[in-house]
Amino acid sequence: MADVDEDQDHPRPHVVVVGAGIAGLTAAFALREAPVRLSVLEAGSRLGGKLAVSQIAGVQVDEGAEGLYARRPKTARLVADVGLGEQLTTATTKATAIWTHKALRALPYHQFMGVPSDMDELAGTGLLSPEGIARARQEADLPLRGHETDRDVAGFVGDRYGREVVDQLVDPFLADVCAGRSDELSFQAMLTPLARALKKHPSLTAAAGSLIAPPSPPGQEPPPGLATLTGGMGSLPPALAQEILRTSPGAEIRLETTVESLQRRERGWRLQVSTGGSVQQIEADAVVLALPAEAASKLLSGLPPVSQAAADLADIPYTGTAIITFAYPRQAFPEGIGGHRFCGYRVPAREGYATKAVTFSSVKWRHLAGDLEILRCQIGGVGDQQVLGRDDDELVALAGSELAEATGVDAPPVAARVSRWADSLPQYTVGHLARVERIHASLATQPGLAACGAAFDGVGVGNCIASAFKAAESVQDWMFQEAAARG
Repeated sequence: MADVDEDQDHPRPHVVVVGAGIAGLTAAFALREAPVRLSVLEAGSRLGGKLAVSQIAGVQVDEGAEGLYARRPKTARLVADVGLGEQLTTATTKATAIWTHKALRALPYHQFMGVPSDMDELAGTGLLSPEGIARARQEADLPLRGHETDRDVAGFVGDRYGREVVDQLVDPFLADVCAGRSDELSFQAMLTPLARALKKHPSLTAAAGSLIAPPSPPGQEPPPGLATLTGGMGSLPPALAQEILRTSPGAEIRLETTVESLQRRERGWRLQVSTGGSVQQIEADAVVLALPAEAASKLLSGLPPVSQAAADLADIPYTGTAIITFAYPRQAFPEGIGGHRFCGYRVPAREGYATKAVTFSSVKWRHLAGDLEILRCQIGGVGDQQVLGRDDDELVALAGSELAEATGVDAPPVAARVSRWADSLPQYTVGHLARVERIHASLATQPGLAACGAAFDGVGVGNCIASAFKAAESVQDWMFQEAAARG
């Protein structure tokens, strides 16, 4: 990478993206056709952040995030633009079970993010006690109040439906999505579609019902929903990087390069970076921070004008998980995984198991169906971090034992893999939306500075992509204003 003096020779604005996870790479990709020179700096030894794919028993299986929502136009277009459109494949089913009372019980179809809308259907699942069902039925008739201020999910949903709905449906959903707990997470930030729907409906039951798509008629394909790539979601970051380098003149992507400090200059920014013990000063016209909240906070802490953003970023907690992936011979499941009715199951915390969610990957994704059954078990998360201190063999034994209890698998796996994701999932605690609004407002006071990633508007792949496009748009708007000011 060029040093300070060499940067003076480049007439095009220099944009530095710090972080080469899916958000950072998407931000650079969105800027690839702009009249800029791009540099992407990544402290780690590989691209992709929480997107990674590797083989288990000869099969390519994701180690981290495994899906995205294909109905998001920008997400689908991004995949197509990097040449992976033909690899996009939707899930075979979204039917999910709950492991409770020593049985796999179907999650009702008429629920949204764990919030039910059909009490008769819910009663038939056996997920709730008769008393819990009776309490849940009252929700539709309760006066709607307390929804305009941010509250924890358990408090708000529990006041509406009773605690059993929280414990058996909503809390397992949140543990699956972000490894968090409903007692701490923000209703407004985590169940945002429901919070918005409540502005138009008199109850949570009605709001949830309004968000549930009717089943597709027999013989008709459902609209595209949850999808993955046949090469694994971990194949997306390298494809993005290749396209950035191919289409953006002078672009570069550097691994094992840590940004140690960020300084405001009279025009633009100065970054101090280290690579292999060598320290270097880099000048940039604009900077996009695509980092976890704590790392972004440290870089911003030395900039008094954005001290509010630094403080708010530091207040976003994170938790970690481990994904234990198993490959079993098909005959190990006498009746098929879950009778092949489900794509996986969630486990309520009150059941006391280490495993919080299981994905039947070879059922969920048709391209993984074959001689082996592939399953992914999620362990850890808020309230259960201590389990991650066990070694890999212990985690494999623990997950395997709990898996056998739930599925009846009666043979050992042919292969197992442990993927650890320490401090990888931000927790949107109460007040998160206001916190994010303050962060963006603070950063907006600094020309050519933007931030994106999972810490802000959603932990899913599609959310991170949307966040990155917003950051790139902010940089482009700034460049347009700069050009206009210079005539």
